[in-house]
Amino acid sequence: MLSGARHLQNIHPLIVHFPIAFLIAAALFYFMAWVFNKDDFARTGFRVLLLGALSLAVAVWTGLRAEDGVMVALDVRQKLLLPHEQFMIATAVLCAIVTLWAIVGRPFPKKGRVLFLALLLAMVITMTIGADFGGQLVYDYNAGGSLPQPIHFKIVQ
Repeated sequence: MLSGARHLQNIHPLIVHFPIAFLIAAALFYFMAWVFNKDDFARTGFRVLLLGALSLAVAVWTGLRAEDGVMVALDVRQKLLLPHEQFMIATAVLCAIVTLWAIVGRPFPKKGRVLFLALLLAMVITMTIGADFGGQLVYDYNAGGSLPQPIHFKIVQ
């Protein structure tokens, strides 16, 4: 059914785009709630943040499980895989903090609101840097994909 998925070494690449989309959207909704002083944006931000936190937990879990099977040289592991892992774990910690804070101060904490927004921004920046390391692993070193398949040319006369 998903013929492209059979080329994957693990399912981590199928999961990672969900937290990226959800957490960026949550941050945008919270910033719009702050700028426009609209509770509807905050409620939407809260719901999307919960989806982002859940999908991030799954992405981190699948990434940690996949780590040993990533077929890259040791220097690439040190240069890209380790920073990718560290930035994404830091993202998960920041996400856990803001998510718990949002649950307690539902939907948008009133106390320390600027700090809450700053942590959301820090989370998105940390996630973006970590995702960049992951992108380099995939696109520069084929980490997570299969080995290139031979190309067969058919000569038509």
